[in-house]
Amino acid sequence: MPTHFQQPTSRTNLPINAARLWADVMSLAEITDPARPYTRRSFTALFLEGRAWLTQRFVEAGLSTRIDAAGNLIGRIEGRHPTLGVIAIGSHCDTVPAGGRFDGIAGVAAGLEIIRALRETNTRLNHTIEIIDFLAEEPSEYGLSCVGSRGMTGALEGKMLDLTEPGGEKLCDALRRVGGDPDRLAQARRNDIRAFLELHIEQGIVLESRLLDVGIVTSIVGIRRIEIVFQGEADHAGTTPMELRHDALVAASNTVVSVRRAAEQLAAEEGYFVATVGILTVDPSASNIVPGQCRLVIDARTTEPTLTRRFVEIIEQESAEHAAAARVTRASFTTLSDSKPVACDAHLRSALRRGASDLGLADTDLPSGAGHDAAFMSRICPSAMVFVPCRGGKSHAPEEWADREAIAAGTAVVYQAVKALDQSLARSA
Repeated sequence: MPTHFQQPTSRTNLPINAARLWADVMSLAEITDPARPYTRRSFTALFLEGRAWLTQRFVEAGLSTRIDAAGNLIGRIEGRHPTLGVIAIGSHCDTVPAGGRFDGIAGVAAGLEIIRALRETNTRLNHTIEIIDFLAEEPSEYGLSCVGSRGMTGALEGKMLDLTEPGGEKLCDALRRVGGDPDRLAQARRNDIRAFLELHIEQGIVLESRLLDVGIVTSIVGIRRIEIVFQGEADHAGTTPMELRHDALVAASNTVVSVRRAAEQLAAEEGYFVATVGILTVDPSASNIVPGQCRLVIDARTTEPTLTRRFVEIIEQESAEHAAAARVTRASFTTLSDSKPVACDAHLRSALRRGASDLGLADTDLPSGAGHDAAFMSRICPSAMVFVPCRGGKSHAPEEWADREAIAAGTAVVYQAVKALDQSLARSA
């Protein structure tokens, strides 16, 4: 993990307006469920309110705006030579429940501030620049994450559009409701983007603990989400003998233990691997009823696809054994989504590293254990990411925090890289 230390520059020398950038992040964070800060779930009224706020900021910055068929909000400013293609910057503005003020939001605000800085210095690049707010990067109520970046890269499949949220609405209908068009998804797919850059909080403690300004991301983990449903029989909790019960929750709870045990084994023997059961629903859910059905969703992450295959084989076998032992049926074992691990582009990483060096910032290489829209964007164009420190590595929680100076420094690195890439990509075109 190479590390490059420089004498920190005065933050007042950064080529962007840190106060304005911070104000954008804080203003968007205020658009939240007041009973559960900081929550702005995709497809909700609050999400649409946030999108309207962003659209207005894009327009004020001189960007033309549109929502593509995949539901992504895109701000665009034409380059001097549009045939060279697009340099895109972006992330997402939706959150997990009570998720925080910076995850995704900082990346969108960074793109907006970069456009402002370019315009204020009368800098018109050769390439067209786009700022993208991707739809539903976080796992949505429809059981799918990265909806917008999947759509932009041709990875939003028809069966995914049929996924439903607990109220019964299909994803395809929700997509229409927020301005997308599931009947024209092919039009969302891009072939004109030459580079994609994403700024994000680290969601870890490496940068903070080592007093580093930025991390240049080397790779992004692959994520597989698996749904398992156990079907038993609901019975009276007081009158049904233990040996006659068909308790779906028993099979599910033993499977949760199997998930933990298998993940620990693979991580100890083979390298980076993590797995979590983050959704567990019981029906009926009452203290005096033997559970008749139980559904769980597994989130498995690794940089090695072979580990995912081994993990699935283990859980498929052991969940079937747990079902038989509990005298229930394993009604389904379904892969909800499967994104492969990706390496960030070497040329873009080099541009980001040079940007940090030019600004006198301390940087290091590090992998991402979280998924990002950049992983899908890498399917259609060179992609890379910059991480900035967050306090205690805390994320997906109300306590999530990144300092104003940290976000400004990361944004400045992306700004420097965009200008350098505009020249180098034009020369190689």
